[in-house]
Amino acid sequence: MPSRFGAYALAAAIAVISSQSLAATLPTIEASASNQVPSCVTPGRLAAFLKARNGSLDDRYDDIGIYYMRHGEDLKIRWDMAFYQMVVETNTLRYTGDVKADQFNFAGLGATGGGVRGERFNSISDGVRAHLEHVAMYAGKHIDNPVAERTRKVQEWEVLVPYQKSLPGPMTFTQLGKKWAPSDRGYSDDINAIANEFNSFCNAADPRPELVALARGTSQTAAAPPATTKTKTVKVAAAAAGTADDSRSGLGAGSLIGISKSAQTARDAAASAQPEIINDKSADAPRISAGTPGSEPPAANQPDPIKTAMAAGKAKAAAPELKPETGKCRVWTASYGGSKAIIIKAKGDDSTNYTVLDVHAGKEKREADAYIAAYAKGGETVGEFQSPTAALDKAFELCPDK
Repeated sequence: MPSRFGAYALAAAIAVISSQSLAATLPTIEASASNQVPSCVTPGRLAAFLKARNGSLDDRYDDIGIYYMRHGEDLKIRWDMAFYQMVVETNTLRYTGDVKADQFNFAGLGATGGGVRGERFNSISDGVRAHLEHVAMYAGKHIDNPVAERTRKVQEWEVLVPYQKSLPGPMTFTQLGKKWAPSDRGYSDDINAIANEFNSFCNAADPRPELVALARGTSQTAAAPPATTKTKTVKVAAAAAGTADDSRSGLGAGSLIGISKSAQTARDAAASAQPEIINDKSADAPRISAGTPGSEPPAANQPDPIKTAMAAGKAKAAAPELKPETGKCRVWTASYGGSKAIIIKAKGDDSTNYTVLDVHAGKEKREADAYIAAYAKGGETVGEFQSPTAALDKAFELCPDK
């Protein structure tokens, strides 16, 4: 009969083995065809996730996901896992450790404990870039002119080379954690827990789909689809006035629903139309041509899209006089899901476009600015309404059937 001590030892051994077997196995750092960021991980959903975890989140972090996506795709790494690591490192941007918020240091670079605060970066973008470069360096990528001094030193002194050579394959985030936080055996588990927690946000529509376009510096990507097919994102519809054809065209949309030329029929169609995902990348998905309303000049001639979206004017211009359009025009609808609506007027290549945009109360200007920056360059808000129906009525007054 085994002794009580032997039974306890056996139980302890089983517990250790069990604990080790349950340790999170995180993906490799480098992105590839078989190791991609899930399509539902978007800056808009990440922002909603941060606010759900931190009710007092500073507004300056509203768009931090843009920079993780932009720099992460540039470095070709799993930036989503790095974002979850940032959540762990900063306690969801509460900064309860040695590193302080004004350092824009999202991964504790140079913070070695004992009150040592680590490096300071000039902006959120620089801080995110520094974090992601350091992660990419772990995967063996050579970083030219790294943002962080610590990255430069670790790379120059080849600190990680022996560890990298000891691995049987590409480095994973689990293996990164063993060096990044060697005294914290639960580091990869913490990152994995954040990733699993975020999964619930994949089942909802992207609350700010325009941020994908801003992250990628494009005008035709608006939102990644939810993980399920139950929820769609932004709907875009068009009514062509003064033309006999029913051609599909859009202000940066990839999939459109046509509306009849009758104003009442158009309103009915808009009310009953099912939302359409507008960033379908399948082979048969329509694409925006150079002559499509809302298309842009070459990127070199364009201002930075993030700055464009964020630099809202402080002074309110006088409301323009609204007169019915005498030339060719089109009416569009788009929705961020709110109960209010605004009308955005923008000049296209061959017509004037009026977009009825459903917006959330209190966020009218922000959502209008973001939509204009992504899909209606040079456009302006010409009216605000308490309901989409009232806005659509006015839009068809401005762009009447001919």
